[in-house]
Amino acid sequence: MSTANRIAGPLLASIFVYAGSDAYRNPEGKVKRAEPVIKALSSRIEAIPDDPAKLVKFNGAVQVGAGSLLAAGKVPRLAALALIGSIIPTTYAGHRFWDEVDEEVRAQQTIHFLKNLGVLGGLVLVALERPTKRHAKQRAAARRRLRRRTTETARQMLHQAEELVTHEVPRLTNSTANSLAATASSLASSGTDLVNTVKSKDIVSTVKAKDLVGVVKSKAEGLAAVTH
Repeated sequence: MSTANRIAGPLLASIFVYAGSDAYRNPEGKVKRAEPVIKALSSRIEAIPDDPAKLVKFNGAVQVGAGSLLAAGKVPRLAALALIGSIIPTTYAGHRFWDEVDEEVRAQQTIHFLKNLGVLGGLVLVALERPTKRHAKQRAAARRRLRRRTTETARQMLHQAEELVTHEVPRLTNSTANSLAATASSLASSGTDLVNTVKSKDIVSTVKAKDLVGVVKSKAEGLAAVTH
């Protein structure tokens, strides 16, 4: 996270933590404005409960939780998405300036409505923010570590296969030896595929390599069972 984001996150989240806390502790003042909208929606959508106070408190809890995560820089994109889902219905239900008759009240609600649109714009920027170069480097380093571990696992499995074949085949009957040789050949093929796969920098190949580790291990266990 950049220095600008470390500063902007708490500033953007502060209004949600404060307003959400107030809505959760004192929902009565907001229920009056939200009730007509909630009643209309609950009559059309069964999933929305016909209880304005409960919805106002739930929305406040979401704002406090997601706002705290955003302020702390934890999963900021997910937190921003949660706050976007909260501020849109809050703005629509709480600042319906077009329904106001009194000019002064209309002007105040218009300001609140536009202010919320500005906050919504900030949340959209956070939600759509691309990872920084530092994050990209960290992920690249993690992929390299995964490839190294996977390659080492493959080499260990291949070494075990070679050791088993070298020391156990001479003691076995022809039929068992043939079965063991076939299993070892299959294991060597999987191990070779694994080594080749993890050399790729493609993320999809890395995921495939993780699956191949399980294949190599299972075949090594089967090989060991044949020799005992």
